[in-house]
Amino acid sequence: MATPTPPPILPRLLLLVLLVTLHPRATASAPLSASPFDAALAALQSRVGYAFRAPSLLRRAMTHASYSRENGRALAVLGLAAAESAAALRALATDLDAAPSAVSRAASEAASGAACARAGAHLGIQNVVRVAGRTSASAPTVVCGALRALVGAVAVDANSTDAAGEVFWRLHALTSSAAIAAV
Repeated sequence: MATPTPPPILPRLLLLVLLVTLHPRATASAPLSASPFDAALAALQSRVGYAFRAPSLLRRAMTHASYSRENGRALAVLGLAAAESAAALRALATDLDAAPSAVSRAASEAASGAACARAGAHLGIQNVVRVAGRTSASAPTVVCGALRALVGAVAVDANSTDAAGEVFWRLHALTSSAAIAAV
């Protein structure tokens, strides 16, 4: 009796490789390219302690509205909400009987423009964010907006405001410890 011949494996393997590389998830998680901007984004991910599955979200977060219509403004809205939510949650976890005004104040202060700009500057966002020629990347509103967009990008990438809150607190703690060390 003749033994059956095995099906040709090479065409099936090539088809599998093609399907995997063309799948939207595969392109979304592709590594950053070798441009200086992408190298800065890779270094930023390392400093933040979060690796993006979709690096395009980080690119968008680090793009100011003066630079491109594809920018991080909408991500910044989500980032601010995630930061305020994380701060309110922490305030209530510390004291469940806290006055609403105290919880609101804690959330506002932790996610304020000044605190956000300090955390962003400490992180070096001003050296990464893309801006138009007449816009200062070091302006507190630019740095804060980019940091908030970064937190929002984490929320979208992880599909979790909890992950965004963790990144927010990590950055907040780094800034607070740097401020204490400077005193």
